[in-house]
Amino acid sequence: MIFQVVASCAQNNVTSEILSEIRSEGRADPLPDPASVYIAAVPMSLPNTPAPQSENVKVRVIDKKFIFTMAALGGAESLRFTTHKLVLDHEFAAGAPWVTRVPSTQHLVVKYAAIYAAELLVAYELKKPHSWLPRDKVIKKLWLIYPTTMIPIDIKNGIRSIRTQPPSCPVEQCQEP
Repeated sequence: MIFQVVASCAQNNVTSEILSEIRSEGRADPLPDPASVYIAAVPMSLPNTPAPQSENVKVRVIDKKFIFTMAALGGAESLRFTTHKLVLDHEFAAGAPWVTRVPSTQHLVVKYAAIYAAELLVAYELKKPHSWLPRDKVIKKLWLIYPTTMIPIDIKNGIRSIRTQPPSCPVEQCQEP
């Protein structure tokens, strides 16, 4: 847009200069030949744009690393949840006295989904830049600590549940002292 304004101003200036020269020479033709008029586009210096401030810089919070890490955490937690639920089902079916009832799957899914959503939100908020927070660059790196710590713990708990062995004695005999 600025270039168009400059070009039209330059064209008007060049045209008026040519017309004034023609009049001063006493030519009969007051209109110049359009092919002989050259439009000079004078580059206009624009004011320096201010450097972007840290709050105006767009930072990608949800990147490949974030998605991969949180997906791995979700997978590890679902492994832990599924295997614990299966162990409880089998122990309850075997008549284990320490399992009085098995919670419903829907209740557990809602509970663990809420916990995972909270973990996801905390990781997102930690990774997001905050202009009001001192040492924000250091704090932004802390989002990775919780997921990378919990992934192996959840996987170990899930594998431990998979390897659960039935009691060495039948449930009836284990209750008697």
